[in-house]
Formats: sequence, C-alpha cells, structure tokens
Amino acid sequence: MGDRRTVARSNRLGPAERDAALTRLRAKEVDVLVIGGGIVGTGAALDAVTRGLSVGLLEARDWASGTSSRSSKLVHGGIRYLEQLDFRLVREALIERGLLLQRLAPHLVKPVRFLYPLTRPVFERLYVGAGMLLYDLFSYSGGRPPGVPHHRHLSKRQVQKSMPSLARDALIGGITYYDAQVDDARYVASLARTASFYGAHVASRVKVIGFLKVGERVVGVRARDLQTDEEFEVRARQVVNATGVWTDDTQRMVGERGTFKVRASKGVHLVVPRDRFQSTMGLLLRTEKSVLFVIPWGRHWLVGTTDTDWNLDKAHPAATAADIDYLLERVNQVLAIPLTRADVEGVFAGLRPLLAGESDETSKLSREHLVAHTVPGLVVIAGGKWTTYRVMAKDAIDAAADALDGRVPASTTEDIPLLGAEGYRAAWNKRGKLARAFGVHKVRIEHLLNRYGTLTDELLDLIRDDPELVEPLPGADDYIGAEVVYAASHEGALHLDDVLARRTRISIEAWDRGVSAAPVAARLMGRVHGWDEAREQLEVDRYLQRVEAEIASQQQPDDASADRVRREAPDIVNAD
Repeated sequence: MGDRRTVARSNRLGPAERDAALTRLRAKEVDVLVIGGGIVGTGAALDAVTRGLSVGLLEARDWASGTSSRSSKLVHGGIRYLEQLDFRLVREALIERGLLLQRLAPHLVKPVRFLYPLTRPVFERLYVGAGMLLYDLFSYSGGRPPGVPHHRHLSKRQVQKSMPSLARDALIGGITYYDAQVDDARYVASLARTASFYGAHVASRVKVIGFLKVGERVVGVRARDLQTDEEFEVRARQVVNATGVWTDDTQRMVGERGTFKVRASKGVHLVVPRDRFQSTMGLLLRTEKSVLFVIPWGRHWLVGTTDTDWNLDKAHPAATAADIDYLLERVNQVLAIPLTRADVEGVFAGLRPLLAGESDETSKLSREHLVAHTVPGLVVIAGGKWTTYRVMAKDAIDAAADALDGRVPASTTEDIPLLGAEGYRAAWNKRGKLARAFGVHKVRIEHLLNRYGTLTDELLDLIRDDPELVEPLPGADDYIGAEVVYAASHEGALHLDDVLARRTRISIEAWDRGVSAAPVAARLMGRVHGWDEAREQLEVDRYLQRVEAEIASQQQPDDASADRVRREAPDIVNAD
C-alpha cells in the first residue's frame, strides 16, 4: 500500500502538478480513487493519503463547484435539529465545529454571533433558552473548549441597541448564541491542495465516464480530461463515490441500483450590502417551514435559505423571482426599513444532498450520512452536513480500508491542519509589521491572512516581484491582482469562472457580478496558463454569458423556466 518512493512535497496545485498527477494515475494503480471534489471527496482524499495509502482524486468541474460552494457558509451544529431531538447529530457537528475553529483551519473558520428574537413572554424564553444551554453543553463533548462564548439572554432594549434596524414591535427580547462561518469554496480548494501536499494525485476538470469491472468487482474508472478531451483509465483497489447530489447518476454507471436514494433540495441565498441592515450580529428567524438566517459576510449580509425539491439541472440550480421574493418577504417581517430587490447585489442557489425517506418535504429528510459497499470495490458515501465532512470522510475511508489487504492505520485528520493554518495566530499578531514592510494597508494584510493564513507570505512575494499585483480588481475592491495569479499558479484554478466564483466570491459580492473584473482577471490568469488574447477573450465571453443567464433566470417565475434560461449559457468545456 502507498507509494514507496519518497517524493519532495510541494504546496502548489498548479498546471504542472495537475499534469504530474494525471501521468501518475494513468501509469499505476492506486489504493483508493475518490470521485468528487466537493467537501466530502477532498476530505476523503486527505484522510486516505494521511493513512499512508496511495490516492487519486478526480473532479469533473472545479473544486467545490457544486453544493460545497453554495452553502450558508456556516459551520454549525444545526440548532433546529435539537427540536427534532437529533442530539447525536448536533453533538457530532459541534465537536467538529470546535476542531475547525481551533485546530484545523483557524484562518478560514471564524466565530459568528446570532440573535434569536423572542416574540412571546416567559415560555418561549425558557424553551429556547433550554435548547441554547444544551447547545453549549454539547459543544464541550469533544474534550476541548468550544472556541466560542456561551449564549446570553437580552432584554428588548439590549436587542434594539445591538440591532437598530429591527422593527420595534418585532420582538420582546432575544437570546444570542455563537456558531462559526467559513468561505466554503476556499476551504474545499485548500483541502484539495492539502491532500496534494501529502501525496494525493488530484485533478479537476476530469470527468468519470464509466467504471472498469472484473466480473462484479469495480477495479477502476474510465475518465476524460476535459482540458484535452483525452480519455484514459485509472485503476484502483477501492473506488469511493463522493459525488453528492450526483450519487444516483454515478451509481447508474456501475449498472446497479442504489441501496439508498439521494434527493436534491434547493437552497437560495441573497447577498445584501452591510449598510442596508444595521446590526452587530446575525439573525436567526423561524419560518413556517424551517429557519432563516441573516449572516454577516464581510461587507455584506447573506440572507437565506429556501428549502424546495429540485429535479432539474444539478450543475446549475437556478434561483427564481419567487425564491427571491420569499426571502425578502420573510426577512422584512422583522425589519424597520424593508429590503427591496434593488438592495440585492448577489444571488446564489445550491443543492443539498438529502437521503430520501418517507417524507415528501425536503426539510424533513435526513441530514445523517450513510456509507455502503454497494458492489465489491466501490464505496458510496452520501447525505450529511458540510460541518461533519471530516467524519463522513473518515467513515468512507474506513469502509474502503476494511476491504484492502493488510492493516490500514486509523484516521489522523483530527490532527492535520490545512495548509496555512500552522502559525496563523502568530502571523496575525505580526500583521502590522507586515503591512509596514510591504507598504500595504493593515486591513489588506488582515484580508489575506483570513484567506491564506501563513501562505500569505507567498502572495506578498508575488507583490514584491510585481508591485502592480497589489492593485484591487475593478468593481471588486476587496480582492487584488495577486490573488488571481496565485489562484491559477497554486490553487488549481483552470478557468476564469473558477477564480471569480470560487477562489474569490466576486460573482456574488460585486454589484456587476464580476463583469468589470473579468477582463483584468483573465489577463492575469493568462500569464500563468500561457493564454493568447483569443483565449482570454473566450474566457471573458463565457463568464459574461454565465452572468447574463443567471440574472435572467432570477427574473423567471418558476423552476422550469429559470432552469431553461440558465442553461442557455454554455458550460465550461475544453477551450484549448
């Protein structure tokens, strides 16, 4: 098991590393091949490679391009699951939350404070307060402090002081509590890069088009490199299907009926400027179906989410006018000055992979995960929550390890920080010195540290070599040119969409959805990838078509018409 030769580690995940990974996967069988580059697939690759196994990881599009980049950006226990008496799930998620905050990724995962507004006297405060107390107690279950403060009770006057934008008659008091938040897409890209650093052979834009079988046993896959259109085989002793909402589609390629079904639930979020809603904390609201969050997000708020069945294009779930109106209507019930469509600067829709059960309502389907060895040589992992990805990955690789010859070590990912995490707090304490040394504003250094951790030094090296890279991107002042170059050279970004939608969040944070930034970003990416002017323009044109289709789809009244309009934009395929 594992590669016996010693390989010099590189923390880069650039074009050369991708080519080397594909060359290795074509040439030699791996112990474990993971299909799917979302949070669970990248987590499974890191889990397997740090047990000493040889590992491949293939993703058909970009890292986190599906569900894992379109979440509520929360790392949380799921406080609503307490009401469903799902204590095990809440406890497990809160343990993982503490681990992410304090050990695995303190540069990416941050505490965030929420208010739960109370509308009825006495009983509601006792009932919700008891739930919050349980939430606090469960967060200690991992044997370490939770990494966030305890809940607090507030009077109506205290709430109004902290949240001036709330309508005076919207509540009689409140309870505050803490969870954590994360840039979900950045986390997944960092996870893939960390797996590569430890020796996994990872490649995005490689689509699995079939399975290799000997008798009934799966022994690998047939794949197509979407960058070159070349087809090849990858042989593996165990294959892990971690394709989320595509689980059933992937299983059908094996020629067997799945032992469980995965249903897709659409969740829509709005992005609103921070000044439209004055508050020192986020907000958790009850709705008739579930809960609604108003989440601080840099210079923005995220408002979401919806929870509706989705049976159309899984690659590009579309938000409708009805989805946007629903969210505005619900949040406006508690705001003194209502939000309007003119306040919405960004919209994104994602799909939750839910294990199908007896319920017709997606909000009641299970957030638990299941692992199954459906046929020899193939492990399937499905369901679950973003927060518990590490446990899901561990369980999937445990199942694969059970079928491998020889003794495979236990999971070690509880003690393996992501690249950039080690030394983050020390670097944070030196941020003022860094700013002075490079002639950069301290806020800019803080922005970089909270996205790259100690790898910020590598971006500062780029700026030292080319001072123009410190300039902000047009229409997206939070991001600088060095981040685009770094995304292409170190973070596996192969297309303009990868940078504007996932390595940065310009596509949802900028008023023009990244239209102004696109030509500059394409030119910077072209330096790394060797694009000519025609290729740069093609990348820009495709991105603009995506933006136009998304905006048009968000004006449609229903899912079917929104899906039809969204699919008018061509998907990213081989452009060479």
